[in-house]
Amino acid sequence: MKELIALSRKNKLQNKRFMGKTILIAGATGNLGGKIVDALLTHDANVRAIVRAETEPEKVSALRDKGVQVFQLDMFDKNKVAEVCAGAYCVVSALSGLRETVIDAQKALLDGAIEAHVPRFIPSVFSLDFTHLVSGTNRNLDWRREFEIYVDQAPIAATSIFNGAFMDLLTTDMPLILFRFRRILYWENLNVKMDLTTSDDVAQYAARVAIDADTPRHLRIAGDTVSAFDLKKIVSKATGKQFGLFCAGSIPLLEVIIQITRFFSPAENTLYPAWQGMQYMRDMMQGRAVVKAHDNHRYSDIGWTSVERFLARQNAKS
Repeated sequence: MKELIALSRKNKLQNKRFMGKTILIAGATGNLGGKIVDALLTHDANVRAIVRAETEPEKVSALRDKGVQVFQLDMFDKNKVAEVCAGAYCVVSALSGLRETVIDAQKALLDGAIEAHVPRFIPSVFSLDFTHLVSGTNRNLDWRREFEIYVDQAPIAATSIFNGAFMDLLTTDMPLILFRFRRILYWENLNVKMDLTTSDDVAQYAARVAIDADTPRHLRIAGDTVSAFDLKKIVSKATGKQFGLFCAGSIPLLEVIIQITRFFSPAENTLYPAWQGMQYMRDMMQGRAVVKAHDNHRYSDIGWTSVERFLARQNAKS
Protein backbone atom coordinates (compact mmCIF):
# COMPACT_ATOMS: atom_id res chain seq x y z
CA MET A 1 0.00 0.00 0.00
CA LYS A 2 2.84 2.42 0.87
CA GLU A 3 4.44 1.72 -2.52
CA LEU A 4 1.16 2.50 -4.31
CA ILE A 5 0.78 5.78 -2.42
CA ALA A 6 4.38 6.72 -3.25
CA LEU A 7 3.82 5.89 -6.93
CA SER A 8 0.63 7.93 -6.98
CA ARG A 9 2.46 10.95 -5.56
CA LYS A 10 5.28 10.44 -8.06
CA ASN A 11 2.76 10.34 -10.94
CA LYS A 12 1.14 13.61 -9.80
CA LEU A 13 4.51 15.31 -9.47
CA GLN A 14 5.56 14.12 -12.92
CA ASN A 15 2.33 15.41 -14.46
CA LYS A 16 2.97 18.81 -12.86
CA ARG A 17 6.61 18.89 -13.84
CA PHE A 18 6.08 17.91 -17.45
CA MET A 19 2.90 19.85 -18.10
CA GLY A 20 3.40 21.77 -21.32
CA LYS A 21 6.29 19.64 -22.60
CA THR A 22 6.30 19.15 -26.35
CA ILE A 23 5.87 15.58 -27.55
CA LEU A 24 6.19 14.78 -31.23
CA ILE A 25 4.44 11.72 -32.60
CA ALA A 26 4.75 9.97 -35.94
CA GLY A 27 1.86 7.76 -36.98
CA ALA A 28 -0.78 9.94 -35.35
CA THR A 29 -3.40 9.12 -37.99
CA GLY A 30 -3.27 5.40 -37.17
CA ASN A 31 -5.38 3.64 -34.56
CA LEU A 32 -2.75 3.40 -31.81
CA GLY A 33 -1.08 6.69 -32.74
CA GLY A 34 -4.38 8.54 -32.54
CA LYS A 35 -5.05 7.10 -29.10
CA ILE A 36 -1.59 8.10 -27.90
CA VAL A 37 -2.29 11.65 -29.09
CA ASP A 38 -5.55 11.72 -27.10
CA ALA A 39 -3.79 10.37 -24.00
CA LEU A 40 -1.02 12.98 -24.27
CA LEU A 41 -3.57 15.78 -24.53
CA THR A 42 -5.18 14.68 -21.27
CA HIS A 43 -1.80 15.30 -19.63
CA ASP A 44 -1.65 18.83 -21.07
CA ALA A 45 1.29 18.04 -23.33
CA ASN A 46 1.93 20.15 -26.40
CA VAL A 47 1.49 17.61 -29.18
CA ARG A 48 3.05 17.82 -32.62
CA ALA A 49 2.40 15.26 -35.32
CA ILE A 50 4.30 14.55 -38.49
CA VAL A 51 2.30 12.87 -41.22
CA ARG A 52 2.97 11.86 -44.78
CA ALA A 53 2.61 14.56 -47.42
CA GLU A 54 -0.19 12.56 -49.08
CA THR A 55 -2.25 12.15 -45.89
CA GLU A 56 -5.98 12.74 -46.42
CA PRO A 57 -7.03 16.33 -45.54
CA GLU A 58 -9.83 15.12 -43.24
CA LYS A 59 -7.34 13.22 -41.09
CA VAL A 60 -5.10 16.27 -40.81
CA SER A 61 -8.10 18.46 -39.93
CA ALA A 62 -9.23 16.00 -37.25
CA LEU A 63 -5.83 16.28 -35.53
CA ARG A 64 -5.73 20.07 -35.79
CA ASP A 65 -9.24 20.33 -34.36
CA LYS A 66 -7.87 18.65 -31.22
CA GLY A 67 -5.15 21.28 -30.91
CA VAL A 68 -2.35 19.23 -32.45
CA GLN A 69 0.31 20.95 -34.56
CA VAL A 70 0.43 18.92 -37.77
CA PHE A 71 3.35 18.92 -40.20
CA GLN A 72 3.03 17.18 -43.56
CA LEU A 73 6.39 16.20 -44.96
CA ASP A 74 8.54 13.55 -46.58
CA MET A 75 8.95 11.03 -43.75
CA PHE A 76 12.26 9.83 -45.22
CA ASP A 77 13.89 13.29 -45.20
CA LYS A 78 15.96 13.41 -42.02
CA ASN A 79 16.63 17.15 -42.32
CA LYS A 80 12.97 18.07 -42.58
CA VAL A 81 12.16 15.75 -39.70
CA ALA A 82 14.88 17.44 -37.62
CA GLU A 83 13.34 20.87 -38.23
CA VAL A 84 9.99 19.72 -36.85
CA CYS A 85 11.63 17.90 -33.92
CA ALA A 86 13.35 21.06 -32.65
CA GLY A 87 12.38 21.78 -29.06
CA ALA A 88 10.59 18.46 -28.49
CA TYR A 89 11.07 16.61 -25.22
CA CYS A 90 10.31 13.16 -26.66
CA VAL A 91 9.62 11.68 -30.08
CA VAL A 92 7.11 8.82 -30.16
CA SER A 93 6.91 6.52 -33.15
CA ALA A 94 3.62 4.74 -33.77
CA LEU A 95 4.54 4.01 -37.38
CA SER A 96 3.30 0.75 -38.82
CA GLY A 97 3.91 -0.74 -42.22
CA LEU A 98 6.31 -2.75 -44.29
CA ARG A 99 10.10 -2.67 -44.09
CA GLU A 100 10.45 0.78 -45.67
CA THR A 101 8.34 2.21 -42.87
CA VAL A 102 9.49 0.13 -39.90
CA ILE A 103 13.19 0.44 -40.81
CA ASP A 104 13.80 3.30 -43.25
CA ALA A 105 11.20 5.84 -42.09
CA GLN A 106 11.94 5.17 -38.44
CA LYS A 107 15.68 5.62 -39.05
CA ALA A 108 14.98 9.04 -40.57
CA LEU A 109 12.74 9.84 -37.60
CA LEU A 110 15.37 8.78 -35.06
CA ASP A 111 18.22 10.50 -36.90
CA GLY A 112 16.15 13.68 -37.16
CA ALA A 113 15.41 13.57 -33.44
CA ILE A 114 19.11 13.19 -32.64
CA GLU A 115 20.06 16.03 -34.98
CA ALA A 116 17.49 18.23 -33.21
CA HIS A 117 18.91 17.22 -29.81
CA VAL A 118 15.68 15.61 -28.63
CA PRO A 119 16.55 13.80 -25.37
CA ARG A 120 14.12 10.86 -25.58
CA PHE A 121 12.68 8.45 -28.16
CA ILE A 122 10.02 5.72 -28.11
CA PRO A 123 10.27 3.36 -31.11
CA SER A 124 7.28 1.59 -32.60
CA VAL A 125 7.60 -1.78 -30.90
CA PHE A 126 4.24 -2.32 -29.15
CA SER A 127 4.33 -6.07 -29.62
CA LEU A 128 5.22 -9.40 -28.08
CA ASP A 129 8.49 -9.46 -26.20
CA PHE A 130 10.68 -10.70 -29.04
CA THR A 131 13.95 -10.66 -27.10
CA HIS A 132 13.85 -14.46 -26.71
CA LEU A 133 12.26 -15.34 -30.05
CA VAL A 134 14.18 -17.04 -32.83
CA SER A 135 15.46 -14.50 -35.34
CA GLY A 136 14.24 -14.97 -38.91
CA THR A 137 10.93 -16.63 -38.03
CA ASN A 138 8.57 -13.65 -37.71
CA ARG A 139 8.81 -11.06 -40.46
CA ASN A 140 7.20 -8.18 -38.58
CA LEU A 141 9.08 -8.75 -35.34
CA ASP A 142 12.35 -9.28 -37.23
CA TRP A 143 12.04 -5.77 -38.67
CA ARG A 144 11.40 -4.34 -35.21
CA ARG A 145 14.36 -6.28 -33.80
CA GLU A 146 16.59 -4.89 -36.56
CA PHE A 147 15.50 -1.34 -35.77
CA GLU A 148 16.03 -1.97 -32.05
CA ILE A 149 19.69 -2.70 -32.80
CA TYR A 150 19.92 0.64 -34.61
CA VAL A 151 18.30 2.41 -31.64
CA ASP A 152 20.73 0.78 -29.20
CA GLN A 153 23.64 2.35 -31.07
CA ALA A 154 22.09 5.83 -31.10
CA PRO A 155 23.05 8.62 -28.65
CA ILE A 156 19.53 9.08 -27.27
CA ALA A 157 17.58 7.76 -24.28
CA ALA A 158 15.14 5.26 -25.77
CA THR A 159 12.38 3.16 -24.22
CA SER A 160 10.60 0.32 -26.02
CA ILE A 161 7.26 -0.99 -24.79
CA PHE A 162 6.31 -4.66 -25.04
CA ASN A 163 2.59 -5.20 -24.52
CA GLY A 164 2.01 -8.71 -25.81
CA ALA A 165 -0.81 -9.01 -28.35
CA PHE A 166 -3.52 -6.40 -28.69
CA MET A 167 -6.56 -7.61 -26.78
CA ASP A 168 -8.81 -5.80 -29.28
CA LEU A 169 -8.03 -8.54 -31.81
CA LEU A 170 -9.74 -11.22 -29.70
CA THR A 171 -13.07 -10.34 -31.27
CA THR A 172 -11.73 -9.55 -34.75
CA ASP A 173 -8.60 -10.94 -36.42
CA MET A 174 -7.06 -13.20 -33.77
CA PRO A 175 -8.62 -16.69 -34.08
CA LEU A 176 -8.36 -17.68 -30.43
CA ILE A 177 -12.05 -17.40 -29.57
CA LEU A 178 -14.21 -19.30 -32.07
CA PHE A 179 -17.55 -17.79 -31.10
CA ARG A 180 -19.50 -19.65 -33.77
CA PHE A 181 -18.31 -23.04 -32.56
CA ARG A 182 -18.02 -22.11 -28.88
CA ARG A 183 -14.42 -23.23 -28.75
CA ILE A 184 -11.08 -21.76 -27.66
CA LEU A 185 -8.42 -22.62 -30.22
CA TYR A 186 -4.87 -23.43 -29.20
CA TRP A 187 -1.79 -25.12 -30.63
CA GLU A 188 -0.18 -27.81 -28.49
CA ASN A 189 0.21 -25.79 -25.28
CA LEU A 190 -3.03 -25.53 -23.33
CA ASN A 191 -1.54 -23.73 -20.34
CA VAL A 192 1.06 -21.40 -21.86
CA LYS A 193 0.42 -17.83 -20.71
CA MET A 194 -0.20 -15.04 -23.23
CA ASP A 195 -0.01 -11.28 -22.58
CA LEU A 196 -2.97 -9.30 -23.90
CA THR A 197 -3.41 -5.52 -23.65
CA THR A 198 -6.04 -3.22 -25.13
CA SER A 199 -4.81 -0.51 -27.47
CA ASP A 200 -6.43 2.06 -25.13
CA ASP A 201 -4.28 0.87 -22.21
CA VAL A 202 -1.15 0.75 -24.38
CA ALA A 203 -1.79 4.34 -25.48
CA GLN A 204 -2.25 5.53 -21.90
CA TYR A 205 0.98 3.85 -20.86
CA ALA A 206 2.95 5.14 -23.86
CA ALA A 207 1.81 8.69 -23.12
CA ARG A 208 3.02 8.37 -19.54
CA VAL A 209 6.38 7.02 -20.72
CA ALA A 210 6.69 9.96 -23.13
CA ILE A 211 6.34 12.55 -20.36
CA ASP A 212 8.34 10.58 -17.79
CA ALA A 213 11.80 11.83 -16.86
CA ASP A 214 13.52 8.52 -16.37
CA THR A 215 12.45 5.27 -18.01
CA PRO A 216 14.49 2.11 -18.65
CA ARG A 217 15.39 0.77 -22.08
CA HIS A 218 12.52 -1.75 -22.03
CA LEU A 219 9.15 -1.83 -20.30
CA ARG A 220 6.81 -4.81 -20.30
CA ILE A 221 3.08 -4.53 -19.67
CA ALA A 222 -0.07 -6.63 -19.92
CA GLY A 223 -3.71 -5.84 -19.29
CA ASP A 224 -4.18 -9.55 -18.63
CA THR A 225 -2.11 -12.72 -18.82
CA VAL A 226 -4.12 -15.80 -19.74
CA SER A 227 -3.81 -19.30 -21.18
CA ALA A 228 -6.23 -21.05 -23.53
CA PHE A 229 -7.57 -22.88 -20.49
CA ASP A 230 -8.11 -19.54 -18.71
CA LEU A 231 -9.87 -18.14 -21.78
CA LYS A 232 -12.29 -21.07 -21.79
CA LYS A 233 -13.52 -20.13 -18.31
CA ILE A 234 -13.48 -16.37 -18.94
CA VAL A 235 -15.40 -16.52 -22.22
CA SER A 236 -17.93 -18.99 -20.81
CA LYS A 237 -18.61 -16.62 -17.93
CA ALA A 238 -18.72 -13.50 -20.12
CA THR A 239 -21.14 -14.97 -22.68
CA GLY A 240 -23.19 -17.20 -20.39
CA LYS A 241 -22.51 -20.05 -22.80
CA GLN A 242 -20.27 -23.02 -22.20
CA PHE A 243 -17.12 -22.95 -24.34
CA GLY A 244 -14.86 -25.91 -24.99
CA LEU A 245 -11.30 -26.32 -26.19
CA PHE A 246 -10.03 -27.11 -29.68
CA CYS A 247 -6.45 -28.23 -30.20
CA ALA A 248 -5.54 -27.40 -33.81
CA GLY A 249 -2.35 -29.46 -33.67
CA SER A 250 1.30 -29.28 -32.69
CA ILE A 251 3.70 -26.36 -33.06
CA PRO A 252 5.72 -28.29 -35.73
CA LEU A 253 2.47 -28.75 -37.70
CA LEU A 254 1.79 -25.02 -37.47
CA GLU A 255 5.32 -24.36 -38.75
CA VAL A 256 4.58 -26.51 -41.82
CA ILE A 257 1.27 -24.71 -42.43
CA ILE A 258 3.05 -21.35 -42.23
CA GLN A 259 5.64 -22.43 -44.79
CA ILE A 260 3.03 -23.85 -47.17
CA THR A 261 0.80 -20.78 -46.87
CA ARG A 262 3.70 -18.43 -47.50
CA PHE A 263 4.83 -20.47 -50.51
CA PHE A 264 1.46 -20.56 -52.26
CA SER A 265 0.26 -17.13 -51.09
CA PRO A 266 3.37 -15.04 -50.38
CA ALA A 267 1.67 -11.60 -50.35
CA GLU A 268 5.04 -10.12 -49.35
CA ASN A 269 3.80 -6.57 -50.01
CA THR A 270 0.72 -7.07 -47.86
CA LEU A 271 0.86 -5.61 -44.36
CA TYR A 272 -0.90 -8.52 -42.64
CA PRO A 273 -0.76 -11.67 -44.80
CA ALA A 274 -2.34 -14.80 -43.34
CA TRP A 275 1.01 -16.47 -42.66
CA GLN A 276 2.19 -13.53 -40.57
CA GLY A 277 -0.78 -13.92 -38.25
CA MET A 278 0.18 -17.58 -37.94
CA GLN A 279 3.71 -16.56 -37.00
CA TYR A 280 2.34 -14.51 -34.12
CA MET A 281 0.14 -17.40 -33.01
CA ARG A 282 3.13 -19.77 -33.03
CA ASP A 283 5.28 -17.34 -31.05
CA MET A 284 2.60 -16.93 -28.39
CA MET A 285 1.86 -20.67 -28.14
CA GLN A 286 5.53 -21.68 -28.02
CA GLY A 287 5.99 -19.86 -24.75
CA ARG A 288 9.13 -17.99 -25.81
CA ALA A 289 7.39 -14.62 -25.35
CA VAL A 290 6.27 -15.30 -21.77
CA VAL A 291 7.14 -12.35 -19.51
CA LYS A 292 8.17 -13.10 -15.94
CA ALA A 293 7.77 -9.57 -14.51
CA HIS A 294 5.59 -6.73 -15.76
CA ASP A 295 5.93 -2.98 -15.29
CA ASN A 296 2.23 -2.13 -14.98
CA HIS A 297 2.76 -0.72 -11.49
CA ARG A 298 4.97 2.09 -12.77
CA TYR A 299 1.90 4.30 -13.29
CA SER A 300 -0.57 3.37 -10.59
CA ASP A 301 -3.44 5.47 -11.95
CA ILE A 302 -3.90 3.39 -15.11
CA GLY A 303 -6.89 1.08 -14.78
CA TRP A 304 -5.86 -2.03 -16.66
CA THR A 305 -8.47 -3.85 -18.73
CA SER A 306 -8.80 -7.59 -18.09
CA VAL A 307 -10.09 -9.98 -20.76
CA GLU A 308 -13.29 -10.44 -18.76
CA ARG A 309 -13.86 -6.69 -18.62
CA PHE A 310 -13.02 -6.29 -22.30
CA LEU A 311 -15.51 -8.98 -23.36
CA ALA A 312 -18.18 -7.46 -21.10
CA ARG A 313 -17.72 -4.14 -22.89
CA GLN A 314 -17.95 -5.83 -26.28
CA ASN A 315 -21.15 -7.61 -25.27
CA ALA A 316 -22.62 -4.30 -24.10
CA LYS A 317 -21.92 -2.74 -27.49
CA SER A 318 -23.54 -5.57 -29.47
